[in-house]
Amino acid sequence: MLNWQLALSVVAGATVGLGLFLLVREALPATPALGPALRRLHPPVTVGTARSSVSAGGELDWLTGVARWLRPPHRQLALIGRTPEQYALSLVLSGLIGLAAPIIATTLVYVAGHRPPVVVPAVAGLGLGLLAMLVAHRDVLSRAATARREFSAAVCTYLDLVALQLSAAHGPVQALERAAAVCDGWVFERIREALRLAQLQMHSPWDELRDLAEKIGVPELGDVGAIMQSSGTEGAQVHDTLRGRADSLRDQIRTDNLARAEAVTSRLDIPGSLLVFVLIGFVIYPFLARI
Repeated sequence: MLNWQLALSVVAGATVGLGLFLLVREALPATPALGPALRRLHPPVTVGTARSSVSAGGELDWLTGVARWLRPPHRQLALIGRTPEQYALSLVLSGLIGLAAPIIATTLVYVAGHRPPVVVPAVAGLGLGLLAMLVAHRDVLSRAATARREFSAAVCTYLDLVALQLSAAHGPVQALERAAAVCDGWVFERIREALRLAQLQMHSPWDELRDLAEKIGVPELGDVGAIMQSSGTEGAQVHDTLRGRADSLRDQIRTDNLARAEAVTSRLDIPGSLLVFVLIGFVIYPFLARI
């Protein structure tokens, strides 16, 4: 006769062991591969082949299938510097942790001498697993939204710097490169990387900036490329255009921040209203108690 307590303990141990194995595997530093690095410097023409270059070693093929099934937000992941495979792995690990937590708790309760029904850890594990996956997905979206606001604010500075470089009698390409080299930070590092990639592939830098803007979903960076293209191909004077776009972008960011602050303030009215009802209850209760 099958002992369901023993089977439950074996399943719980196997689940925890798998989760620990995946965590240790991701924590250990991997040996850098030269082939994928060279392919990233010279990406193929097709988008599907470029995405499959991440798993060229064959080690993450199963994650590629899981990521394709999960339909990850590619723009948000590209903005925060994560691959679809990493996104799928984070969701899988979160689901496994949520699934294993009730099983471990039930096992500890069983060791203590109590025998809860099997349906409790099963339903709780499924619910916590789905909740953990949802939290991991929302965390990616929240980080991407924060990174997008930071990127837009940095583009304002980049517009002003490019305008200053143009006023110093530098060419369009040189103005883009010198302006990107002035500041530090991950935003300017992404811009410098795009400009280096354009130089290595002998592309125009404004086309590379527009491709990066389309990839990460930041249209403000694409505006820089569109403005500088008119300067590089037609010789137009775009100093005032860059300054005007920077001012309009600052006004837009200021308006968005005010709208977000008003939304947060409106949500604070709900606990304030509940607190008023609680105080009214404390005031009315003594009179009701005397009746």
